[in-house]
Amino acid sequence: MSRFIPADMNHAASYAWLHQHLAVGNVVVAPTLLLVEVAGAVGRRTGNTAKAQQLVQRLRVLPGVRWISLTSRLGDLAAAAAIAYRLRGADAVYVALAERLQIPLITWDHEQLTRTRPPVLARTP
Repeated sequence: MSRFIPADMNHAASYAWLHQHLAVGNVVVAPTLLLVEVAGAVGRRTGNTAKAQQLVQRLRVLPGVRWISLTSRLGDLAAAAAIAYRLRGADAVYVALAERLQIPLITWDHEQLTRTRPPVLARTP
């Protein structure tokens, strides 16, 4: 979310990482939950509902992003991750997705960075 909120303290680093990651042909894999979280964060922080809605629409069609729906199976894996790593529910969804797909979890979230362990590889941008 930091990439999309210019006032966020991690915005510049997130923007640079995402730009470089996509520029070399990599993709970003994200749960559709990200759309909800970005909409809520932008709407809350800016008070601008139109801006939040526009951002969600832009995210949906952003090249290089593969959206993964929150299925019952992913929900079960997220519940297990929430228990195993003592994470909040939404945070556990990202961890479970990274674990399921065996890809790194790129995050600024302190709990995701410090509480997860292999096979989950959590790191900052």
